[in-house]
Amino acid sequence: MLRLPFVALINLLLLVRSLLGLPFRLLASRHRPAYVRFRLTGDPPYRERRRARFQLGGSRPEPAAVTSLERFRESLRLLAADARVKGILLEVENLEVPPAKRDALVSVLGDFRRAGKRVVAWAVSVDTDAYPLMCAADEALLAPMGRVDVVGYAAEATALGEGLSRVGIQAHFVRRGDYKTAPELFTHATVSDIQARTVESFLDERYVDLVDAVAQGRRKTPEEVRALIDRGPFSARRAVEAGLVDALVSEADLPVHLGLVKPGEGHEDETELEPMATYLATVPFPPVRWRRLRLPPRVALVPVSGLIVPGQAGSSERMTSSGSVVKALRAAGRDRRTKAVVLYINSPGGAPLASEQMLEAVQRVGRKKPVIAFMDRVCASAGFMVAVGAKEIWSAPHAVVGSIGVFAGKFDASVLLERLGVHRTVIVRGENAALNSNSRGFTERERAALEAEVEEIYQAFLAYVAKGRGRTPEEIHSLAEGRVYSGMRAKGLGLVDHVGGFEAACGRALELAKVPAERFDLVTYGGPKQRLSLLKLLMGAARAQVYALCPTAWSLGGPWGTDDLEEMIRALGLRSGLDSPESGRLP
Repeated sequence: MLRLPFVALINLLLLVRSLLGLPFRLLASRHRPAYVRFRLTGDPPYRERRRARFQLGGSRPEPAAVTSLERFRESLRLLAADARVKGILLEVENLEVPPAKRDALVSVLGDFRRAGKRVVAWAVSVDTDAYPLMCAADEALLAPMGRVDVVGYAAEATALGEGLSRVGIQAHFVRRGDYKTAPELFTHATVSDIQARTVESFLDERYVDLVDAVAQGRRKTPEEVRALIDRGPFSARRAVEAGLVDALVSEADLPVHLGLVKPGEGHEDETELEPMATYLATVPFPPVRWRRLRLPPRVALVPVSGLIVPGQAGSSERMTSSGSVVKALRAAGRDRRTKAVVLYINSPGGAPLASEQMLEAVQRVGRKKPVIAFMDRVCASAGFMVAVGAKEIWSAPHAVVGSIGVFAGKFDASVLLERLGVHRTVIVRGENAALNSNSRGFTERERAALEAEVEEIYQAFLAYVAKGRGRTPEEIHSLAEGRVYSGMRAKGLGLVDHVGGFEAACGRALELAKVPAERFDLVTYGGPKQRLSLLKLLMGAARAQVYALCPTAWSLGGPWGTDDLEEMIRALGLRSGLDSPESGRLP
């Protein structure tokens, strides 16, 4: 009851502010824009991120920028109900969303168009990933100097074995399963057929979706689309001739093209192409976020992004420590308003010790409230081990899932040291005391001990997944040994419960909690707070840790690039690397 007077006071202030602005909005309503401008760039989150009330420094988004899919959806719903609004102008620039977010954006645009409104997409340059979004518009426009770089999908699988040997480094690894191809990055001179076929299977799925999206949006046959892709990239002139865009229009001429300014008039004033904030200033009664007496239910979002490492360090988009995730899960479990937890995983794997700690924390929270694991990019190896602790696993259709397997090994730098004039003598007390030494390879006894450890960790991994998925270890073994699947294939094999989007996963979490899901707050616990150094963390370890990595994540151009791969190689080379159950960006 103590909340009642505060809610009443805040709502009264909101009402007064709305009434005071009413005369000004009535005067401005004569100039309500017929088209509202939105700028889609980067990787906007699924839901709006809360900003600090008093935040110093940093840059604020542009007025027209889409700050979240949630806010974009709300804006288009409001515009769809306004008879004076003809449509929107959607500027697409440097879009970096995963296929799942792109599909969600296409769905939002589709709802807007079905309401009788028009979507005009405009870009200076658009690539293969972003072009399907332009195909979802009624009209696709390109700047006269622009390009359409629709060329299909390419992936680069890497083999460093010969290169390492040339500088005097030999990689010695043990793996469990032929499909556990991560060690091949360091041991093989060329990319294996298994690794190539794995990457090709993902490219095939994405290519089919690309052809279907372009064929439907541009009213062409699949054969015509495939022929066009093979002719790419396209200059602006060739893109129009090929029917990939409808017209070439400069930014200054957009008002004329949309019929907002007559040709020949001084259209340098582009006030008609205003963002959503300007539109709201022309609506007599814009939506007001009234404070409710009863707070809406809360869904906790706990991100697991990047490499999974042990310790209490913070997290970044490239790496997550077990301590930070465990702490976040505990906080979500204690929060009484939090009715369910969504575990967002975007990880190629990491240390099994760290993932087991996270798994135990997920299971502990799951005994209090439902936990849903969701992935839209990569959930592989140690990342998948964390996911199996959830009540249900949700995946985007083209997410990288699985890679249940184990590998372990180290780098022998003895030849390199000899070339540099560095001489080392290994003196031991204990047969396996020098197991982690980089000054020589494994002895037969050391290799046998390593193989036994790999087998033990692999069997434990199978047991975790079997328990989480309600299967037998033998059934999981037939799907494991490092095999990697897309979300769609993983669903058919029983490794994933549902293929769907982020909002659907949140709704399902509240459904399991038996809470109405019409409206809820999303609050992030944990997540990236600072930039961490993987090299620094590993150097501080008392001994080499076990890491589980999925090379397909790098091959398919995920959130990790060449710099991350080089950093990982340097880090693994510090000590003997026991790299085990192999297998981001916040939503």
